[in-house]
This record gives sequence, structure tokens and C-alpha cells, in this order.
Amino acid sequence: MEEKLTKLKEELTSVLATATKEADILNIKSSYVGKKSEIAGILSSLKDMSIEDKKKYGSLINNTKKEMETMINDRLEELENKSNINFDSTINYEVETGSLHPITIIGKEITDILKRMGFSVVTGPEMESEYYNFEALNVPKDHPARDMQDTYFLDNGMLLRTQTSDNQIHAMENFGAPLRICAPGRVFRNEDLDANHENTFFQIEGMVIDKSVTIENLLYVMQNLLKEIFHEDVRVRLRPGFFPFTEPSYEMDMSCLICGGKGCPTCKNSGWIEMVGSGMIHPNVLRAGGIDPNEYTGFAFGFGLTRLAMMKYKINDIRVLNSGDIRYLSEFKID
Repeated sequence: MEEKLTKLKEELTSVLATATKEADILNIKSSYVGKKSEIAGILSSLKDMSIEDKKKYGSLINNTKKEMETMINDRLEELENKSNINFDSTINYEVETGSLHPITIIGKEITDILKRMGFSVVTGPEMESEYYNFEALNVPKDHPARDMQDTYFLDNGMLLRTQTSDNQIHAMENFGAPLRICAPGRVFRNEDLDANHENTFFQIEGMVIDKSVTIENLLYVMQNLLKEIFHEDVRVRLRPGFFPFTEPSYEMDMSCLICGGKGCPTCKNSGWIEMVGSGMIHPNVLRAGGIDPNEYTGFAFGFGLTRLAMMKYKINDIRVLNSGDIRYLSEFKID
């Protein structure tokens, strides 16, 4: 036994001498003193030894293992000391301040506003099932939104979510009613790229479910949210819309802040930008989430975070936001 333990220490000394990286030493540590190492097996065999052998070899084996661990830790410390670089505090190092992406900034601002209104922030998967992305949201199989030209379907039978509305069903299943949630996130659609459309963009979903919720509650939240986002009164218009998951449904437009409502490529020369899809939650959606529509009502709304960022920061081309150009991000440095 003594010879075997001595040989183990000699082998360890040899391999440690050739190790030049921390990762190498950590691998050596796993091999020589880890759970599946030879020394661990020797320790495990103690239970099968006679009382005399336990007394004779117990302390020796334990001490050998401790010595091997010390050898490894000493070698790690030695390498660490060699890699330390002396820092010269007399040199003037100029480090540029980092910046957040404008969509990150606007997303945090909106969730902060909604949290002050009593909303909880939830998240959901970007790779989604057809059930949560469509069926549970009252979107039938023959709806145009389910056509291949709009949705990215995956080989595993899933899809890249086309909207953050899937969080409605997840939240209802997880938390029940009453409920007040918002869900920011990235969505994907097979769009033709232009100044106002991208195939990857960001939304934020909002939903309130309670007893006696009405459209007036929805309008109050929308008006106050937009006012706080832009820190000014903005011109808006509400028009009827169609969304399978809400009834009645509304679309809210705001005057284009890029051109002041005069018309430009960003607003397709209309002077207006579609900002919010909203409405009262369809009873079928409530049922899909396990909530009785005879007892509860609710409203839902969806903002395009990407478009909000464009309006707030006067960005006239949506493609800039996904360009990865850090020179552009320098405009959004935090003081």
C-alpha cells in the first residue's frame, strides 16, 4: 500500500510539472483526487479492510490525499502568480463608456411604467408550439397568419413565435385570475425588409383580467402609458381592427414623430404609425387559459418595442436597429 501511494504522488508531481494552464491543472485534479480517481477508490476500499488494516492504512491514505490536494493547489497558485500583470496607475487609460441598445432602453422604461401600475413582468419561449402561438389564441388553422410566408416553421414541429401573445395563455395557466401581466420579448415573421419592417423585432404584451374590466380601463392604461413614454402629449387615433384573440378589437395609431405627421417613408407617407393592437380578450382565449369568461373579463394590448424606439429616438429606418453598428449605439450612452 505504501508503495502504491508513493507512486501516485510521484506521478502527480511529474504531470503537474508539465502543466502550463489552469484548465490542465483542473483536469489533473479531477483525475488524481476527484470522485473517480485512484485515491478515491483506495479510500472507498477502507470499508472492506480488516480492523488492523484500517488502523494501519487509514491515516496514511487520508494524509496522502491531502498532500496531493495541496500539491495541486500550490501549482494553481504558482501559475496564478506568474500570470498577474502589474498595473501602472500612472498611465492614463481612456475607456469608452458602454451603452444600451435603444430597444433595451425603451423596453425597461415601459416595464417600469407598467410595474408602477401594478403589472408583473413575465417571459416566455421564443421557440413555441402551434397551440400556444395560434390555437389557444383563437387563431384557426385556415387563418392567413398561419401560412408559411408569414411564419418560420421548424423541422421539430415547433415554430418561431410570431407574437408575444403566447404569454397570455402561459400566464393564465400558471397564475389564474385576477391577473395583470406584461411580457416583453423578441418575435419573428417572414417579412419583406424595408424602412418599417424587419423579420426579427421586439414587442411587449400586456394583459389585465379581473371582474368587471371594461374598454375604459384599456384606454386609460394606453393613454397614460404613451404620455409617460414620450414625456409629451401625442396625437392618437383609435380605429376598429381585427384580432382573433380579442373582441371587440382596436388599433391605435399615433402621429409620426419622425416627420411631424407630414408623411415620410417610415410612416409610408400617411403621417400615422400603427402602434398598439388591443381589445377585450375573446372568451375562447379565456377558456383556453382555464378562466371562466362568465366570471371574468379582461383586455390585452401589444406594442411594437422596435417602433416605439424609432419614434422616441427619431430613427427613420428599422434596419439600423439590427445592424450591430456600435457607432450608432454611441448615440445612446448613459451619462
